[in-house]
Amino acid sequence: MRPDISFKTTPLKSSTPKKGHVLVIGGGVTGMVTSWVLLDQGYQVTVMAKQWASYGKEQRITSQIAGALWEYPPAVCGQHTDAISLHHSRRWCMLAYRIWDAIAADPDLSRDSGVRMKNSAFFFPYKMEENEEQYQKMIDIKNSGVRGFKHSSSLIEHYGISPDYGCEDGYELVAPVIDTDTAMSWLMGLVGSKGAKFVTEAIDGDLFNHEHSLRERFGADIIVNATGLAGRELAGDTSCYPIRGGLMRVINDGSDFEKLDAALCISADAKHGTHTVNEIVFLVPRSDRILLLGGISEPHEWDLDHTLDTPIIKRMKDRCEAFLPRLKNARLDEEYPLAQGLRPFRACNVRVERELRRHKPGQGKNGISIHQNGTSNVLEDTDDDPSTVSRIIHSYGQGGAGWSLSFGCAGDVLALVGEALSGMPPKPMSLE
Repeated sequence: MRPDISFKTTPLKSSTPKKGHVLVIGGGVTGMVTSWVLLDQGYQVTVMAKQWASYGKEQRITSQIAGALWEYPPAVCGQHTDAISLHHSRRWCMLAYRIWDAIAADPDLSRDSGVRMKNSAFFFPYKMEENEEQYQKMIDIKNSGVRGFKHSSSLIEHYGISPDYGCEDGYELVAPVIDTDTAMSWLMGLVGSKGAKFVTEAIDGDLFNHEHSLRERFGADIIVNATGLAGRELAGDTSCYPIRGGLMRVINDGSDFEKLDAALCISADAKHGTHTVNEIVFLVPRSDRILLLGGISEPHEWDLDHTLDTPIIKRMKDRCEAFLPRLKNARLDEEYPLAQGLRPFRACNVRVERELRRHKPGQGKNGISIHQNGTSNVLEDTDDDPSTVSRIIHSYGQGGAGWSLSFGCAGDVLALVGEALSGMPPKPMSLE
């Protein structure tokens, strides 16, 4: 579903109690864009998060750490493993592409949001026709509606890639590149101006068990779980796991090397010397001044303990310099030289789905099923009892593609909110 959205500070439709109140849990890009879409459709929205976007020397939230280069799935930092998720992700990403493109086309919006359209080139250590999977992905991208697509090995020389690095082929397109610090500040301001309320609070344990009390406390008709990696706990989804990432930030103002104004990447399946697993080339101009050097992709690593001297970070820098030799003269951004965070992955990839578990029978206020002990359990014999149906909607597991999938996921959440409010029963994600 394509949501109607407005870039103005007022929503498209005025909120009314009849429309409904949605509690969105999660303060990252997924939570903010989802809130934006709901507000523009006239829903009242409260956004709850344990942490918001921060600046300076504080640890930034995951959405700020992201490279935020729009990519057609599967992204360079990790492969999709689930056909249903991949099917929807390709649809979601194209909706986001068109909306980010529209934002970037307005000079004022582009400046305020940090969203720009830039050439984005992907390189490979083989001819595209020699790898069926990558070749098909390239054809899908070409036919998707992106702007500026070009497939040519001449891109290697054009961008100054070292002939010794081993690149044989490549393609490029015009893609959204997002300054995440600027964009998160803009999104929070926009969502707030459209009428959202913000609550700073953490929830412990399974959200399913807190549903009744949260809905009663906030007067919420629906709860949207957009908590990223916290879905492991809040959705009771033990298949969620982190993929640790790291990016170095260097000065890209033209004083030390010829300024790079395009994103250049090599996917995780390309070979880089003796270290071939989870180490990629990812060069992205973050702003007029900063260039990101990456990247790494370390599954199931929870600690943010890398430093500039950590071997995998030093290899990352060496790899980028070997790929694009002029980077050997790059100076680190002294204020914020190393960004690291945990990408929120899950075994079946992205989940945009209503809660499938059911509560025990028993009516509370406003049709909320409430129990004396404050907990709820799954029953197998309550399919005909509407009071047992949960009104939680999940949107998490976007991995390293939260910015790329944002508006598409939000559009599906909007549709699921309508289904839940109309009394339709939940159903698992499918290829439909």
